[in-house]
Amino acid sequence: MLDRLFSLIADMTEEPREPFQEGDYRVAAAALLVHVMSADGVAAPVERQRLEAVLSAGFDLSAADTRRLVVFATDAEAAEDNWTSFAQTLASHLDEDGRRRVVDMMWAVVLADGRAHELEEAVVERAAELLGVDMPAR
Repeated sequence: MLDRLFSLIADMTEEPREPFQEGDYRVAAAALLVHVMSADGVAAPVERQRLEAVLSAGFDLSAADTRRLVVFATDAEAAEDNWTSFAQTLASHLDEDGRRRVVDMMWAVVLADGRAHELEEAVVERAAELLGVDMPAR
């Protein structure tokens, strides 16, 4: 009985653990979305809102966890020399349907401001290629 009480007290006083770690496919997907969002040099507020919405819905996250994921992914994207490593992580962790959903998430972020910049399109197309996802003819 005392052990359970001490365990409960310890749980209440411990720092919450970070739900996202390096190598987590959700971080890789979010980092790709962060990268494509800023590929044209402008990360519009509507793109940031769409980023959070697709991550929340796509990974069934609370608003707080979505914000944590975006911060973690933004840091990971800034620290990485080559964004293609995120695509490689996704390719090794997700099935075809999961990889296709990530590409769809990328398009949702790109089109959030009503237009796709050629640099954003190039990033999505290259990511789709690395993920083995066929792009429909445009």
